[in-house]
Amino acid sequence: MRKNPIPFVDQDILEDVEEPLLAAVDLGSTSIVVYLLDACSGRQLSLRSMQNPQKKYGADVVMRSSYALEHSAKVLSRCAGDAVNILLREAARECQRSSEDIVRIVMAGNTCMHHLFLNIPTDTLVVAPHRPRVLDGVKRKALDFGLMVHPEAELWWLPNIGGFVGADMTGCILAAGLDTKEELVLLVDIGTNAEMVLGNCRRRIACSTAAGQAFEGSSVLCGMRGSDGAIDRVYVEEGQIRYHVIGETDPVGICGSGLLDAAACLLKTGHMDETGRLRKTWHFTSKVVITQSDIQELQLAKAAIAAGIRLLCSHYGIGFDDIREVQLAGAFGNDMDPSSACAIGLFPAELEERIRPVGNAAGEGAKIAALDIREYEKCSRLARETECLDLARDADFPDIFIEELMF
Repeated sequence: MRKNPIPFVDQDILEDVEEPLLAAVDLGSTSIVVYLLDACSGRQLSLRSMQNPQKKYGADVVMRSSYALEHSAKVLSRCAGDAVNILLREAARECQRSSEDIVRIVMAGNTCMHHLFLNIPTDTLVVAPHRPRVLDGVKRKALDFGLMVHPEAELWWLPNIGGFVGADMTGCILAAGLDTKEELVLLVDIGTNAEMVLGNCRRRIACSTAAGQAFEGSSVLCGMRGSDGAIDRVYVEEGQIRYHVIGETDPVGICGSGLLDAAACLLKTGHMDETGRLRKTWHFTSKVVITQSDIQELQLAKAAIAAGIRLLCSHYGIGFDDIREVQLAGAFGNDMDPSSACAIGLFPAELEERIRPVGNAAGEGAKIAALDIREYEKCSRLARETECLDLARDADFPDIFIEELMF
């Protein structure tokens, strides 16, 4: 008999699994991350990730939703499912286990990723008022979606909040413990979509805005992910713009954090004015440059996020000074320099000293929910009690967005 019976798991499922495993999955528009957990101890055994192969059907969630409506949602569901299977097998193999020992999977992702994975029509998402067909948490058999795990394994999706504020933000709220905090916290998860929530234990308001792919190293001429050869940090030293390259090699491109730093440095040294106009294309090397088009991509992303923050504060009825902490989730948040972000107006200057990275909060939330059904069930309350602000229908958004285009 097992020394540590797994709570909240049907004991019949466990009869033929000596050492059961759990999995948490963050299904992002750009990347998919899988965490493998020991069901008895809760210890993380492995972490695997890959780019979301759905990208070939569209660079963003709107394009993928449109593809699903015009062709078949099953294609995108199968594409994501196959990727998750690959990562589950790799994670299990890394610790010399079998993916068939996984008895529960908990997933988080934005509303579009949620609908596409579960083969739910996205027609109500792509047109105003952008409402998900399903908000509640979903519990199904993993086998129903072709996941190659234990035949009786459960698949749980965290609940969505509304609009394009999905189960990933619910996971972030759970991981951050916003429902227990007295002081006001701004939590921002920057990806292709930037989702953010402002609040505490008494009230929370969330919104989502299209940030594009500038912060993820895409949509710019020499953009790349944060890997060897990427310029990841740019700074001014003795009046000169200098840079750091991941892996200490010759630069082959620039990632999101480097682009953000570069804009701040170009602004500081006068090579770019506050409207975003470059005096000329900026060359790091003969092959790695920043163009006017790159700056425009950054401006659009920066303006959308800054406008979202302003409107959250306005609807909450507070000023920037009332926010005691800014939690920056996601891979970009780990590398972003708060001083650069504030220099170009991505975040209000008042918040610079209060910004801290918190890693993959959506994935952490999925892990917490995988380990305890009570935490999973709490997510329904967290999602239900979080107000959703639809920026697309907010009359003030267009004017504020235009204002925030300025650096």
